[in-house]
Amino acid sequence: MFNNHDEDVTAGQIDGPAHSKRNRGLLRRLFKDKSGTSAIEFALLALPFMVIVFASLETFAAFTGEQLLANATETMARKVRTGQITSSMTQEDFRRAFCAEISVLMTCSATEAKTPSKLFIDVRSFADFSKIPSTLPRKNGDLDTDSFQFNPGGPTTITIVRAYYRWEVITDLVRPYITNLRPAGSSMPKDYLMVATAAFRTESY
Repeated sequence: MFNNHDEDVTAGQIDGPAHSKRNRGLLRRLFKDKSGTSAIEFALLALPFMVIVFASLETFAAFTGEQLLANATETMARKVRTGQITSSMTQEDFRRAFCAEISVLMTCSATEAKTPSKLFIDVRSFADFSKIPSTLPRKNGDLDTDSFQFNPGGPTTITIVRAYYRWEVITDLVRPYITNLRPAGSSMPKDYLMVATAAFRTESY
């Protein structure tokens, strides 16, 4: 009897740690079981991640478009300064030529050259550099085009070429922060106004 009792005690002592070890193994496997966790994490993080990606891409595209507009303005201004473009060119032809300069990224519509909806150009001559406007023309939170002209002037005249482009912001995340046109009565601003200016005295052509 004593031997059997000793054997039972010994067996219990052996089985106790083994049983505890098995329990710890089950718990460890339970915590390591992550089936479905990746799918849940992806569902939670995918939307904000994609929004950030699209916002970054749109910001990069807008920056590239702004540089393209500035380059086009410099190119067209150089042609005015050197006499390649004079008052003999019509405003519609000038706008069509400007659209060709930015067509890599900002394609003008078929009617843009005749009836501006996104690209607005102001070409004017002044008696003195101090008379050149230095502020953005606005009316009721929107671009004011009432004073815009197409007057390249003549030889040795002081002239400005100023281009405005309404860039539509698509991503909701960045729209409130980069849009700078907020027309009165508009519930949601959507346009970022790009501006490029060149001021110069034309050559004696």
